[in-house]
Amino acid sequence: MIALYCCDNHETDDGGLACASGDAGVGLCADCAELLAYARLRLEKCRYGPEKPTCANCETHCYRPAMRERVREVMRYSGPRMIKHHPVLAVAHLVDGRKTPGGEAG
Repeated sequence: MIALYCCDNHETDDGGLACASGDAGVGLCADCAELLAYARLRLEKCRYGPEKPTCANCETHCYRPAMRERVREVMRYSGPRMIKHHPVLAVAHLVDGRKTPGGEAG
C-alpha cells in the first residue's frame, strides 16, 4: 500500500516519480521508506504476532500518533486502488479486517 501511494504521489530526489520496483521498499521516497521501516518494526514487535488483527480492530495502538496519521493517509489513498493492483492482497486484507485480538474472526 505504501509503494502504491508513494509511486502516485511523491517524487524522488532526481525529480522523477517514486515507483517501487516490485521489491517492497525499493524505489520509495525517503519519507515513505521511513514509514515502511517503522511499520515493519512495529509489526515485528507486535504482541499478537501472526494472529494480529488489522490496526482498526486492535486493542493496542502501537504507532505514534503522527505515524498513525501517515498510515491512515496511505490507506485512504491505496485501499480503494488495491483491488485493481493487487486483488489477492486486497481480499486478504478484507479477511484480516474481520480478525479481533487473539485471532478470532469478528
